[in-house]
Amino acid sequence: MANSRRKRVFECAPADRIDAVRHAMLALPPVPPSTGWRFSTRLARDHYIRLDANDYSVHPAVIGRRIEVAADLTRVRVRCEGTVVAGHRRAWARHQTISDPKHVTAAAALRRDRMSVVHQPAETEVQIRALSDYGTPGAIPAVGGREDLRMVDEVWTVGAGLRTQEGTCRGHDPGRDG
Repeated sequence: MANSRRKRVFECAPADRIDAVRHAMLALPPVPPSTGWRFSTRLARDHYIRLDANDYSVHPAVIGRRIEVAADLTRVRVRCEGTVVAGHRRAWARHQTISDPKHVTAAAALRRDRMSVVHQPAETEVQIRALSDYGTPGAIPAVGGREDLRMVDEVWTVGAGLRTQEGTCRGHDPGRDG
């Protein structure tokens, strides 16, 4: 047996030291240590949280509120103010979306209720003018002088660049470089 042989480093057999080691050990703590993953975040509008490249659904009633996510090797639990709002089996595959059917139906109901609250804007009275008003001088205020209008008449779009009657603007010639 390997543990009964005398070792030069210990100056005895390892089996002889077991009792001394047990007396030197501390007692286990009264509360087990916390293990797993724990984080706190605010629940986004899509009512899903991401943990290790997977998305888990949360009840949409807590959208916008602070939630605490606790996960271990087998479960993912989400709490909001001490109340459990989601519990899922842990998925170890990547890029999975895990949805609780209750969360999906609650989200659809909240969307439906939201759409019934949104009203169409009331139609407002708008002054209707005759088209002949736009042809008369003074109906539309002039921005610049005649030079502005002449320049607008000379410029037109060709392909990606602007051309004038004199040549190419900004040094771009669509015919030359495509």
